[in-house]
Amino acid sequence: MNVEYDPARDLLYLWLRPPGTTAAATKTVSRGVHADFDRNGTLIGLEVLDASEVLEDTLQFEVELDVPTRSASVS
Repeated sequence: MNVEYDPARDLLYLWLRPPGTTAAATKTVSRGVHADFDRNGTLIGLEVLDASEVLEDTLQFEVELDVPTRSASVS
């Protein structure tokens, strides 16, 4: 996981996949928090707008995501 913060825009991005992975869909999961998904529906990152306001003085926040489960294939 990689974390990027832009203080000029007060934007925090948590990369769960390699940075630069292209998002095919974005879903707002809570005020100021957006989840980005790739074309396969895999969560690639979370964007926090107005991060200092949303996170206040903490580095922890919670969001609920409706992420599809994948079954493991057995050979």
